[in-house]
Amino acid sequence: MSSFIALGEIMVELAQTGEASYRRGFAGDTFNTAWYARRLLPEDWSVSYGTCVGEDAVSDEMLAFIAAQRVDITTIRRLQDRTVGLYMISLKDGERSFSYWRGQSAAKTLADDLGWLDGILKGREMIHFSAITLAILPPEKREYFCGALTRARQKGAIVAFDTNLRPRLWEGPEAMRKGLMLGARTADIVLPSFDEEEALFGDTSPQQTLARYREAGAELVAVKQGGGDLVLWQRDSGDAVIPPVRVDTVVDTTAAGDSFAAGLLAGLATGKPAGDAAQDAMALAAKVIQSTGALVPAIFENGGEQ
Repeated sequence: MSSFIALGEIMVELAQTGEASYRRGFAGDTFNTAWYARRLLPEDWSVSYGTCVGEDAVSDEMLAFIAAQRVDITTIRRLQDRTVGLYMISLKDGERSFSYWRGQSAAKTLADDLGWLDGILKGREMIHFSAITLAILPPEKREYFCGALTRARQKGAIVAFDTNLRPRLWEGPEAMRKGLMLGARTADIVLPSFDEEEALFGDTSPQQTLARYREAGAELVAVKQGGGDLVLWQRDSGDAVIPPVRVDTVVDTTAAGDSFAAGLLAGLATGKPAGDAAQDAMALAAKVIQSTGALVPAIFENGGEQ
């Protein structure tokens, strides 16, 4: 059986539904990618999520939720003295704001036990992580984490890195730049967003973004531009510019990049050319942003693949 694993943090989400009421859910960028990948990949592929949680009741409920999504939880480590992170979405005049509580998040220990980490990465065909995965780790543990990915890559795994930026998680801009380049040097596939690269590195064009990650050693780079063209480069086939899918009404951009990553990686994993996989990924993301929430089961109802 072929296998895909995503690594990172899944958190408790409290989303405001009224003046003093909230709906609880579970969400996280790389988990969203795993969720979509499970629905896109054939059944002879396993999809796992690698993280750490506590041994408390909310961790139990989180594990039950992940398993109910048909994502393997045997790659999740449990820690007695930790719990899971939480964030709350508040609404004011239609605008969303976020508050986070991560102090005791077990996911921050993702690189503490390298024997365990090497074990869950062993034999994987494809591994996915993000800049958020790196940002939640203590600075010295980021090198250890990427070392484990490098060892898996040397044994044949394809490693994908989404440069998903959350500036508040990092120690500062220089730490962000260092972290992104560390992740990029660890990966075969790099998935940056031009607006973030423009702000952090001062890039003036998607081609400049592409060149930086190409020079870092990537085999494939897909530079996203929101509703603009996708700039794609693959070492074997060169550059391509793929126009966006037209969307008349954007409802919620949550998980646009996460679902794009799943679509692209699932396409590549099942043998599609990079250009075709990227077009399918853009089509999937276009459907996701026309619905509310990160996870949109309706896309896959009635036997539809996307």
